[in-house]
Amino acid sequence: MPTRAESDSMGVVQVPADCYWAAQTQRSKENFLIGGATDAERARFNFSPMFIAGYAALKQACAHANADLKLLEAKLAKAISQAADEVQANKLAGNFPLVVWQTGSGTQTNMNLNEVLAGRANEILTGTRGGKSPVHPNDHVNRGQSSNDTFPTAMHIGAALALQQQMLPALKIARKALEQKANKWQKLLKIGRTHLQDATPITLGQEFGAFAAQLDYAEAEVQKALAALLPLPLGGTAVGTGLNTHAKMPGLAAKYLAKRLGLKFTVMENKFFGLSAHEPLLNASAAVRTAAVAAMKIANDVRLLGSGPRCGLNELNLPANEPGSSIMPGKVNPTQCEALSMVCCQVIGNDAAVTAGALQGHLQLNVFKPLIIHNVLQSVQLLSDALISFTENCVVGLEPNTPQLERHLANSLMLVTALNPVIGYDKAAQVAKKALKENLTLEEAAVKLGFIESKTFRAKVRPEAMLHPDK
Repeated sequence: MPTRAESDSMGVVQVPADCYWAAQTQRSKENFLIGGATDAERARFNFSPMFIAGYAALKQACAHANADLKLLEAKLAKAISQAADEVQANKLAGNFPLVVWQTGSGTQTNMNLNEVLAGRANEILTGTRGGKSPVHPNDHVNRGQSSNDTFPTAMHIGAALALQQQMLPALKIARKALEQKANKWQKLLKIGRTHLQDATPITLGQEFGAFAAQLDYAEAEVQKALAALLPLPLGGTAVGTGLNTHAKMPGLAAKYLAKRLGLKFTVMENKFFGLSAHEPLLNASAAVRTAAVAAMKIANDVRLLGSGPRCGLNELNLPANEPGSSIMPGKVNPTQCEALSMVCCQVIGNDAAVTAGALQGHLQLNVFKPLIIHNVLQSVQLLSDALISFTENCVVGLEPNTPQLERHLANSLMLVTALNPVIGYDKAAQVAKKALKENLTLEEAAVKLGFIESKTFRAKVRPEAMLHPDK
């Protein structure tokens, strides 16, 4: 493979001639062979394109801010900005090969961005790829910055974009589909269940309305988490003091980012906090975990209600998307429910990893930054995709098994609850026990016990009247 020579403070390194990265990226690529034996295997642990794009937008904003402050020559800033545009448009894919498992500050990935943007900017200006002139990766692309403040800033940007562009739309799509089912089935009576045992009546619409409300709550939590990510720790540089950066640069860069990305980014008041601790990212992970817990409840309930078709609840007919068994002909399984619930388990595990990483804020720097952002972004991607898949391939095609709903409702012993105000709890319990033991209807048992006449029983035990408080 043709190579070219690039240098850093440790000496000269040979890098592939067709790439834009330079010495520090190459050293990291060779020193952290973690996650597989080949580049292709390790690629699953590369930083996500959304994170890289957000980081490039940050470098672009800093270049503009430094140019405005006359700290960076305009033509250099313009070339850096053009290179950053290309990264955000995914035109330089393949130039960000570093794995998450590296230094805990993300220094190598910061330098990867610096080197690629400098290498491409130099090509724009001189026709020669790479090098340090006229654009230097540290002196120009990284001007007024440190890995210790830009990496957490990129974490905020990447997580905010993921919540805005992936998580919130997926939650809205799923919630809307569940609301439509809830409205459609609002008057469809069925038996409720508590402790997996028969309870008093509800409607299928009320049941699905609860699902929609869960996702509505999750959506509100994600919105709050998104707002907490908008203050950026940019300008803290090495330890939070802002050494070697212009006091106005972070604010100007935040304004550029807000305009570019459509989010109201500001500058964090206490940058020592932003470098050494990551509660905003922990909060974002927790919000996604909350959505996963809600999604797990919904997926489990749908597959319980669809269990059967002859030996289960069988109150819902699930779409038959593919054969369910390699040995049992005609079997259909709740595959979308299972896929979603497995994703939910992964998200909960990722949240545990984020929590462990957030604990590692030692003195002026948390050094588990790559772990934290990797897991947050993976959780958002997985859960967003799984919710949309579940919605499109399961929820939309759900249909009620009305005859089964009616059978279960008619057979439920817990309709006797309506008799509590008439004959009292103890006598109502006797009616239920006698009906179960002797295989009688509730009406037959109540009349045999002499507690009530048939006419009164039918007037009081009406499932449609058991759906709301007494008036």
